[in-house]
Amino acid sequence: MTPEEIVARLWPGRDAEIAVLGGGITNHNFKVTIDGEEEYALRIAGRDTELLGIDREVEHEASLAAAAVGVGPEVVTCVEGCLVTRFVRGEIVPLERMREPETIRRVAATLRAVHGGPPLPARFNSFRVVESYRDTALAHGGAVPPAYDRAAQVARRIETTRGPVPERPCHNDLLNANFIDDGSRIRIVDWEYAGMGDVFFDLANFAINHELDAEQAQLLLEAYAGAVRPGDLRALTLMRFMSDFREAMWGVVQASVSELDFDFAGYAAEHFERLARTEGSPEFEAALAG
Repeated sequence: MTPEEIVARLWPGRDAEIAVLGGGITNHNFKVTIDGEEEYALRIAGRDTELLGIDREVEHEASLAAAAVGVGPEVVTCVEGCLVTRFVRGEIVPLERMREPETIRRVAATLRAVHGGPPLPARFNSFRVVESYRDTALAHGGAVPPAYDRAAQVARRIETTRGPVPERPCHNDLLNANFIDDGSRIRIVDWEYAGMGDVFFDLANFAINHELDAEQAQLLLEAYAGAVRPGDLRALTLMRFMSDFREAMWGVVQASVSELDFDFAGYAAEHFERLARTEGSPEFEAALAG
């Protein structure tokens, strides 16, 4: 469906202005203004996104849960995979400001609210996700980079070291573009990868996507849990690797199936290079040794 068709279906006979929203390389995003006053965000799912492990019904439930805890925007409706929410006025927080102590504390409070929210009807296990992405890429004629084998070996060691972990509602895609500061709180949008999972994947996902240094990472843990416990710091260090491994394999799948004009192979290579740097750090080696 086109945005015009969706808008006509949802707001028949109303005056509607549709504007393209930037950001995102999976879906199509629009701002819809009705009668010059009511503002909505319309997200139309891209093609074949189920190959990325996305379930639109789960995303809808996760969006409702995020709104219920005051983190996500109000959900208006979901029609044939097209999600409509209230438009959140605010700004995408600049990367450098995300590293400031006050912003890190605000993000930690937001993530605590997410992780303490209602259960979600799906699971997200980064160790299984990278394997699933490998299988999907191969099934669609894609090539899995040689770096996968080494990363998979390290991932198995991380999984053994981590052991069983409690599962909590997690976002699992904490890129900078998914944070909006509305002036009073930091909101999170785009819940298509949400599921019950490891909170340290979320924390590590935020930390590495925003390139937090050691001091900033410790501040994140202190703000989130009230203290920097050695086990938490070790988990955060290990899951930074898994965050990049998932991102790299996401790029591998997209390179195999996407029709978008984007260098997904380069995106995958960039994240394989970063996880290799993580693996080579003394902090990671110490964390993996337990």
